[in-house]
Amino acid sequence: MARILIVDDEKNIRVVVQKFLKQEGYDTDTSRNYDEALSLFREVQYDLILTDMKLPGKSGIDFLKSIKAQNPDVPVIMITAYGSIENAVEAIKCGAVNYLTKPLDLEEMLVVIKHTLLYKSVIPDSEEDKKERYGIIGKSRVIHDLLATIHVISNSNANVLISGESGTGKELVAQAIHMASRRMPFPFVAINCAAIPHDLIENELFGHEAGAYTGAVSRQGGKLEIADQGTLFLDEIGEMLHSMQIKLLRFIQEKEFYRIGSVKSIKSDCRIIAATNRNLDEAIKDGVFREDLFYRLNVIPINIPPLRERKDDIPLLVDNFLKKYAAENGKFISSVEKSAMDALLKYDWPGNIRELENIIERAVVLTRFETIALADLPKKISRAIQAGEEEKDLAGLADLTLPEIERLAILNALREENWNQTKASARLGITRRQLRTKMVKYKLV
Repeated sequence: MARILIVDDEKNIRVVVQKFLKQEGYDTDTSRNYDEALSLFREVQYDLILTDMKLPGKSGIDFLKSIKAQNPDVPVIMITAYGSIENAVEAIKCGAVNYLTKPLDLEEMLVVIKHTLLYKSVIPDSEEDKKERYGIIGKSRVIHDLLATIHVISNSNANVLISGESGTGKELVAQAIHMASRRMPFPFVAINCAAIPHDLIENELFGHEAGAYTGAVSRQGGKLEIADQGTLFLDEIGEMLHSMQIKLLRFIQEKEFYRIGSVKSIKSDCRIIAATNRNLDEAIKDGVFREDLFYRLNVIPINIPPLRERKDDIPLLVDNFLKKYAAENGKFISSVEKSAMDALLKYDWPGNIRELENIIERAVVLTRFETIALADLPKKISRAIQAGEEEKDLAGLADLTLPEIERLAILNALREENWNQTKASARLGITRRQLRTKMVKYKLV
């Protein structure tokens, strides 16, 4: 049976948890502070650590970091104050595998401990596993932190507001939160508020009764009804009309709604995850988005940075899309040439991951070879690497004096024109006589 170290400065908690776990057959030790716990950790081989976030002197986070520095494979479950999402996220980022909130629910704690020990015994918690979890691919710190946040908030019922530029993967993150949660067996229902005509969005959300309006020949359930027990994802929430914002706010507050044409309320226990590429603070100032709805949705904010701010992820994304579209098109394409990858890394990606995926699909379809070359990419991509080389050249010129730069320009023009002075002078925008004078000056003749 596994051996567990319990670290908490409250004696009652140590006694209750130790007694409970012993009854379940676990070997346990207890400690009240950082120094005592670290001393025990160095002497005994533990299968799991259960530690409070707040300890006298050094904190539980300090203890977690010390553990991970000495033995990164030991799973640590952090105990934190109720509702302290920020602390839990910090703990997960530092290497904790899960967290529990006070007051402790002993049965929930037991489930988490059993799951953790089983998970560690059959699935190594490797970086490879982390970077592709829920289809989210990347090795950057941004992705590491994003996965940690998803892990922490997944089983909360709190609403989430995801912000980020178009094409950054906001719906993928929403799906990941749903997949990681207890709601996973129930529906994930998505609505794009910008894609549905304003006069139809109410019907999409709430449904209607037969005869509610012309053409409503039968009763139809809305997305809120379908998403009961699951997750409702409202994409581009910033485009929702003010009148619909009021009705959505009422549902969030009451957890009930009315079909169009009905006087009977319907309850729905769905979690709301909204997303936007708009600045909602500005929208609130402009009077087009309700401040009270914003605060209801923004309980847990998640910002997804644009691809240009996490370019370390591009090679992994490219490899993923390459395999996907090569398989779909029945091609064997093994890699991307260095010059092509350099260009992909230089480009700023205004369309983010969606644009990258489209470009790789295009390249896979067009290429006749087993590698993607620079020529297979759109000109706007190849121009990015050319611009990069020009910037590098200009950076080198910064160390030169003005006469040295002039001499270099004349020499390059002469070489480009095979030392034809007439053509070189035209290239430089000076007369042939002026060129000749400068050639003498710079000892180029």
